[in-house]
Amino acid sequence: MTAFNQLVSLVEAFGFSLSRINGSHHIFTHPNIPELVNLQNRNGKAVTYQIRQFQILIEEYALTLVDEG
Repeated sequence: MTAFNQLVSLVEAFGFSLSRINGSHHIFTHPNIPELVNLQNRNGKAVTYQIRQFQILIEEYALTLVDEG
């Protein structure tokens, strides 16, 4: 299983930022994408289907990693 913190770092590396937390749901937004990314922290682990949903979002919008330099 993937660690939740690793997935959050990856989501942020693709240009998303944490918008809000509602219970266990961490909601991320992207300035150029209307869809939200909703991640849940289950005992420090990422939820498998949410990883797949994020992969699909990357493909649909042809997202690339944000250059921090």
